[in-house]
Amino acid sequence: MAVKLRKLLGLAAGWQNVQHNTLTRRSEKKNFAMKLNSRAQSAQNPHNHSPIVLVHGLFGSLDNLGILARDLIADHDIVQVDMRNHGLSPRSPEMTYPAMAQDLLDTLDAHQIERATFIGHSMGGKAVMALTTLAPERISGLVAIDIAPVDYHVRRHDEIFAAIRAVSESAASTRQQAAQVMREHLQEEGVIQFLLKSFVDGDWRFNVPVLWDQYPHIVGWETIPAWPHPTQFIPGGNSPYVTDAYRDALLAQFPQARAHVIAGAGHWVHAEKPEAVLRAIRRYLTSLAAWLANICPTAPQNARGRWRSRSPDV
Repeated sequence: MAVKLRKLLGLAAGWQNVQHNTLTRRSEKKNFAMKLNSRAQSAQNPHNHSPIVLVHGLFGSLDNLGILARDLIADHDIVQVDMRNHGLSPRSPEMTYPAMAQDLLDTLDAHQIERATFIGHSMGGKAVMALTTLAPERISGLVAIDIAPVDYHVRRHDEIFAAIRAVSESAASTRQQAAQVMREHLQEEGVIQFLLKSFVDGDWRFNVPVLWDQYPHIVGWETIPAWPHPTQFIPGGNSPYVTDAYRDALLAQFPQARAHVIAGAGHWVHAEKPEAVLRAIRRYLTSLAAWLANICPTAPQNARGRWRSRSPDV
């Protein structure tokens, strides 16, 4: 694993011991910013680490990265969020990454968090990357799971949208009934079960019309200025989302990035290989803590060299 580390922007400030769920629409400001529905939990053991904010991907909810939260909460305060137009967060006609980044910033303010480490999967990873432009001083660390800062120019979710619409147009009121409808459109049972987590009382907990209309923004990306701080990318080895074709674009925006490839995993790498993902995250967090403690000004200068490592976990 090749790494180039430079000094981060400092440690997180104190964390207020809170645990709540919110569903509050903030007064409208630029990018239709809003306070997201969130769940905050205090660490199980004393620590001096930055809080961690977990950010789910498209069609997800704050529970989706729960398998990571259950491990990381041992020594980190954790905030999980429903992104806009998902879960119990407010609805909006806009689904752009600057707007989503503003939502995350507003959530930090709501929890009185000065700085946090962000872990985002897919769409959530892009939202976190967009935050480096909006409020870089609020980020202690950044982990992007199976996503790159690029415009993919491809539609990978049309079958999922078709399955979701079929359920909405049917008389399905239970998850079992919805699953039967979805199997006519989708073959991957794991994807069906993932989507059904957001089917509650006969309705979807994501804003399907807006997600469809705004889909070009979700798969798209506008290049951002370079964020010259350590960034961890965790691609699935079988996933098309982070490949060598995107390496130059990724390193141009995140020049101190390192990638840890999880062999044998696809796009939902954290669900398929949670132990391997957690090991990669904890190695990253440990390296940041050591860097901050030593304030080392002479880190290796080879970020554009062998930037990928591969997990032995198969």
